[in-house]
Amino acid sequence: MQHAADVTQLIGNTPLLYLRQVSERTGCTILGKAEFLNPGGSVKDRTALGIIRAAEASGELQPGGRIVEGTAGNTGIGLTLLANALGYTSTVVMPMTQSKEKIDTLELLGADLHLVPAASYADSGHYIHTAERLAKEYAAKESRGAVWARQFDNLANMAIHRDTTGQEIWRQTDGKVDGFICAVGTGGTLAGVSQALKAHNPAVHIGLADPCGGSLTGYFRSGTLAVSEGSSITEGIGINHVTGNIAEALVDHAWTISDQQALPFLYDLLQHEGLCLGGSSAINIAGAVKLAEELGPGHTIVTILCDYGNRYQSKLFNPVFLQNKDLPVPDWLAI
Repeated sequence: MQHAADVTQLIGNTPLLYLRQVSERTGCTILGKAEFLNPGGSVKDRTALGIIRAAEASGELQPGGRIVEGTAGNTGIGLTLLANALGYTSTVVMPMTQSKEKIDTLELLGADLHLVPAASYADSGHYIHTAERLAKEYAAKESRGAVWARQFDNLANMAIHRDTTGQEIWRQTDGKVDGFICAVGTGGTLAGVSQALKAHNPAVHIGLADPCGGSLTGYFRSGTLAVSEGSSITEGIGINHVTGNIAEALVDHAWTISDQQALPFLYDLLQHEGLCLGGSSAINIAGAVKLAEELGPGHTIVTILCDYGNRYQSKLFNPVFLQNKDLPVPDWLAI
């Protein structure tokens, strides 16, 4: 009898999906890694698993202990599911500006959820700094201890993507991958996959797709952290500091992509290919088109399909919200 022993064995080994419209548009084969099929519904399940396993191995995370993390939502969902399955407690600190759907999901899963006002990274009230303080408080008063997951700077994040996501992409393409591109939330996926693919073939092109308001396009092009103009409704990506993980990324190309450019790809994918995905996937697909245009027809490009669109229904698929942001509204949602 074959079966998974627990939910951790359902994480990873996601398929590559041919994205027909953008492939036909560019003359390339553009493939999306279907990370929305992970049990927590996002690529961040891998990050959560990598961090927990590393903390267990080091002895930092004790049986029955608490895991504390600052997150835009998806890592918190992954950590909470795994904490439930493995006998830990999960404390999640999240900006209150994140989607109602992610807040509702975390409450449903039983996370110890702390919502804080949105703040710049330099502000002591930023959700990452708040999570660090809470972890120290819990560690001091709870008998089984507490750890701060530190997904932004914890290299266990990068390592699991190097050892799983990147290796899966190499195998699934039979080593015939010419480029990989994705957006950055913590940098773990981009760093890990870039290291894995370039270890197999240094000629693989690695790209960054940054939403407006992020700083990493400038960082990878010129070494400066100048913030790009505008803002984005996407959640969990577009950062303005160099994390421990992003410092390990091997990047050849970088583009800033606006919501106006990216969202039509998302709506076309739903209407014509039957996939309802979130905003970071829109930025990633737009980035894959940029990389395909840069390399020319005949190449194979891989990107990440991060999570489901229903996690952002109140924003991405809300015509009033989109109109107020002067963003494109798909025909079937038009008022």
